[in-house]
Amino acid sequence: MNAPRVRFAPSPTGYLHIGGVRTALFNWLLARRFGGTFILRIEDTDQSRSTDESIQAILRGLEWLGMNVDEGPYRQTERLGIYREQVDKLLADGKAYRCFCTPEDLDEKRKIAIANKETPKYDGRCRDSTESHDGQPFSIRFRSPTEGDTVVKDLIKGEVTFNNSVLDDLVIVRQDGLPTYNFSVVVDDALMGMTHVLRGDDHLNNTPRQIHIFHALGFPLPEFGHLPMILGEDKSRLSKRHGATSITEYEDMGFLPEAMINYLIRLGWSHGDQEIFSIQELTEVFSLDHAMKAAAAFDPDKLSWVNSQHIQSQEPDHIATLLRPFLGREGMTTEETTRDDEWMRKLVVALQPRSRTLVEMAQSSAVYIRTDIEIDEQAKTKFLKPAIKPALESLAATLQTVSPFIHDTLEPAFQSVLEKHELKMGKLAQPVRVALTGGTASPGIYDVMELLRQEKTCERLTKAVALIPNTQESA
Repeated sequence: MNAPRVRFAPSPTGYLHIGGVRTALFNWLLARRFGGTFILRIEDTDQSRSTDESIQAILRGLEWLGMNVDEGPYRQTERLGIYREQVDKLLADGKAYRCFCTPEDLDEKRKIAIANKETPKYDGRCRDSTESHDGQPFSIRFRSPTEGDTVVKDLIKGEVTFNNSVLDDLVIVRQDGLPTYNFSVVVDDALMGMTHVLRGDDHLNNTPRQIHIFHALGFPLPEFGHLPMILGEDKSRLSKRHGATSITEYEDMGFLPEAMINYLIRLGWSHGDQEIFSIQELTEVFSLDHAMKAAAAFDPDKLSWVNSQHIQSQEPDHIATLLRPFLGREGMTTEETTRDDEWMRKLVVALQPRSRTLVEMAQSSAVYIRTDIEIDEQAKTKFLKPAIKPALESLAATLQTVSPFIHDTLEPAFQSVLEKHELKMGKLAQPVRVALTGGTASPGIYDVMELLRQEKTCERLTKAVALIPNTQESA
């Protein structure tokens, strides 16, 4: 494939959601795979709904994902003169005409068509009209062909045929002078030299109309590819109730950008049975040959699993850097969240196998950072019993003398207590875990001690011992 020129062209009427990201991702990977150019174009001609806040959200989302832009962002509102030139060309060639029908007239005809169970369609009243309409507001319509078929040679769906008789003369310039989507997108794609137009299949019905405009203006066609929709798990259109939200909210929820890219590309593309990809791998193997034709369902649990795989595969120092801001969100003080790099690295190594998101990792980190913990009542009743009290007292005393306080010295100290009290590892390890973390699940017991360090480990063991009644008292 020659170096492609592709674009992501969102409308800034809301935040960048995952459907938009998936579209951008296909274009970005195609450009990266074949040495092409990825262009960002902001389609902001709907001025009543477009906002600068939305534009910034789009830029922020792409930046977080690492999807760098080669050209742009271009804004359509800065290109209005270009559109006017092309409209004038169509008018001069008789391929477009002024329409003086009022919105009220068009709305009435639409209601009548719907009442008659017909497809609403402009009746062409102004197509060949010679009436004088001095000073009357008008829109501009494209003179669409009324006979024959238009075949869309889609890179993903294959050939799709549209009967031209069902395509009416669409408005290409509104009465306010602003171009409509179907017109401005053709002009931009042509003049920006797009070789491929990859977008959601909700745009497929627009494509024959756009092909006609390409031909009318004398522009070569790009190759079109329409991606299947992303659905909710119930197979309905994806919405917020399915977990679809702003891409930056996934950042706030502790997902890694590499994991989001990995998961979203797999919602419309495959490469054998492989599930987990680095971004580098994707840029080396991606092609449209493996794009899927059927819609895919968004599965939050699968996303969390993919994220966990990327957390586990990343260098601990990198994860530690990403984790620090999340520690503050858990209500920890600046002093608590500014641990030294080596300690943070040990924390991440201990928690990587158990964490699905950075938020989960931060929540699990709290027990190693905060001064006080709460012990789960059920765990306390089950494991902190009078029979284990002597061994816990012995362990607390033994650990006071361990130096350095690391795995290699902690293990023999722990074993000595087991031998002294004739206990198996499981009989003592779980009560110790409850005493040190407040619960029954944690990394390895020596890792827990090393993370807590000597003073806090001995302090928590001593506090746990104080909670356990003596045998006589319990009786």
